[in-house]
Amino acid sequence: MGMKKETNGMDRREFLKRTGATAVALGVFPSVTRVRAQARPTADQVIQGKDPRLIVHNTKTGVLETPLELLRQHEITPKEIAFVRNNQVLAGGKTLEPIPLKGWTIEIIGLVHRPAKFDASVLKELPQHEVTMVLQCSGNGRSFYAKYAKKTGGTQWKHGGMAQTVWKGPKLKDVLEHFKVEVYEPAAKFLTANGRDEPSGTKPDFEHSLPWTDPYVRENAILAIEMNGEPIPAVHGGPVRLIVPGYYGTMNVKWIGTLRFEAHESYNYNQIPRYRVPIYPVEPGKFSKKDFTYENSRPNWHQKVKSVIFAPLDGETVKAGTVKVEGVAWNDGVVPIEEVQVSTDQGKTWTRAKLKPGKSPFGWTFFETYVALSPGEREIWVRAVDKLGRAQPLNGGIHWNPSGYEWNGADRIKVKVS
Repeated sequence: MGMKKETNGMDRREFLKRTGATAVALGVFPSVTRVRAQARPTADQVIQGKDPRLIVHNTKTGVLETPLELLRQHEITPKEIAFVRNNQVLAGGKTLEPIPLKGWTIEIIGLVHRPAKFDASVLKELPQHEVTMVLQCSGNGRSFYAKYAKKTGGTQWKHGGMAQTVWKGPKLKDVLEHFKVEVYEPAAKFLTANGRDEPSGTKPDFEHSLPWTDPYVRENAILAIEMNGEPIPAVHGGPVRLIVPGYYGTMNVKWIGTLRFEAHESYNYNQIPRYRVPIYPVEPGKFSKKDFTYENSRPNWHQKVKSVIFAPLDGETVKAGTVKVEGVAWNDGVVPIEEVQVSTDQGKTWTRAKLKPGKSPFGWTFFETYVALSPGEREIWVRAVDKLGRAQPLNGGIHWNPSGYEWNGADRIKVKVS
């Protein structure tokens, strides 16, 4: 994939030296700032090591989107082009360089017998589990709500707030067993994860709760120490990131410092009212995230079934005749993708595409088919259906919510046929 190996075990002095050099390159000093102020920084200037072709949404925390023309080139998304969504930033963490495991402390507390506090280097000594999965921002596709309902707040992602990545580390259940941490059952219903990043200004510290009662969390959650076969880059949550396959990226908390077992979801602002959607459909514009309660909303946990066309791309010109349509589909991994349907007559008729399962139930399922297109402007629609019958709605606006989370409308593109 053209990925460069990072130095494993880089000491803190060298890490700070390198990130300090990045600060100079990004224009921390007044003389450089005056030059940079005239042009928006490119992705590699925002985060050291990133491909400059990424779309920059936010320079302060580092929010980068991967154009589909780059994303579709790799089965496993290289770190250089992987999207970034940060709510907060770890000091010195806007880089692809890793942070050493040794000296990084993690606590497991709350409704447990024998709480644990340990150095993260211990995680390398435990049995390792590897998973290939789709990592997706819960706001991915948010911009499309405006086409069907009403524009929402937040970063106006298209499809590039996702990546297919490989994570490795010990399962959380094995870590608990190793340190003889006994979770009080059934009182402990939630696992709340907090990273070592710091909030900015008066904003609450970022943390998320996951349902410990969900067997997918209990069985599949890992404390990842590797991404794509290397130590996790700092900007992607290293040295330790909580990984829960099938869950939206916001729940895969970065820079893990504390894990708490609790009887209730966190009351943190980032758990409610942020990162929630209504349980029942609401009228666009008539509902605010301030209206969310634990009873009328749910968190961004399991990913919805979804598909994205990789070729042709929206707006491309293709030759009349037989055109190959290909892309990827995925869901939360609970059941497989059963079919991907393609339409060239705005949903009047559908053709089933050929499927190629990916490397794991949590990863991309690849699809391809051929369609006949005559000259003019034509639309291609794609929707996925899984074995539970969960399908993408033709009108994704039906799931409108004030923050624009969990977009999964049928993918639609327009092409010019010559």
